[in-house]
Amino acid sequence: MAPGAFVLSDDAAVIAPRAGHDLVVTTDAIVAGVDFFADDPPATIAKKALRVNLSDLAAKGAEPFAYLLVLSLPSVDAQWLAELARGLAQDQETFALSLLGGDMSATPGPLSITVTAFGHVPEGTMIRRAGAVPGDGVFVTGTIGDSGGGLAARKGVLLERYLVPEPPVAFGPSLRGLASAAIDVSDGLLADLGHIAQASGVRIAVEAERIPRSDALRALWGDTTGAIVRAATCGDDYQIAFTAPLAKEDAMTGAGVRVTRIGRVEQGLGVLLLDAQGHEIAVPRKGFAHF
Repeated sequence: MAPGAFVLSDDAAVIAPRAGHDLVVTTDAIVAGVDFFADDPPATIAKKALRVNLSDLAAKGAEPFAYLLVLSLPSVDAQWLAELARGLAQDQETFALSLLGGDMSATPGPLSITVTAFGHVPEGTMIRRAGAVPGDGVFVTGTIGDSGGGLAARKGVLLERYLVPEPPVAFGPSLRGLASAAIDVSDGLLADLGHIAQASGVRIAVEAERIPRSDALRALWGDTTGAIVRAATCGDDYQIAFTAPLAKEDAMTGAGVRVTRIGRVEQGLGVLLLDAQGHEIAVPRKGFAHF
């Protein structure tokens, strides 16, 4: 446990800034019935709550080190809480994280878990959504659509991708000095690339056939254009989408993570999905809508 947490015995914690570094802060909530099922194993719920935040830090190029936790519970079950704590402890060890504190309260609504995560980057090196320029390539880590496939199937290897995301946390620092803009893929690949396009004032063209999909997802949904659109818009992937100069493509081998070039940055605005002939594919909904 971090020294500034005072063994969770005080009302607040102290974060000692790392010399020569900026502190990066992110927060995300997951809610039963929206982001997970209330009867999912509590240990996997805990890990998802942590990892959706670690995914944000990775996309910023940050190294995670600590977090705050807020539980809003419709009821209290000692065994459920023990399993939740077990999942948190496992990921604290996996990702070298410390719990700084938090809060717990009753709620008449659904179970929700909010995590605020902290990371460090060398001063001035945090990667923002803004920064993509025409001529950059567009890249993504891992494979896309597995979580959506797992949610739809609720079985097999894809279910594990839905229950417990695998964000490329160790790859995050490799993006420093490499990526011109980056974002984690949570709302859907196209929707999140749209956020980069908007912040950077550019257009992003994605080649549908380049979007990496796992063998398990291909077996489930097939290889039709509709299947690719579904994968690119279903969200909950927690991979990193980023832009970078094409001259730096050979440097994208950090942390043993699969990186795929899926498109290009152009003059204009918005995000387009293109078929093999370069024609735009109509996409009615580019990703998850929160409201």
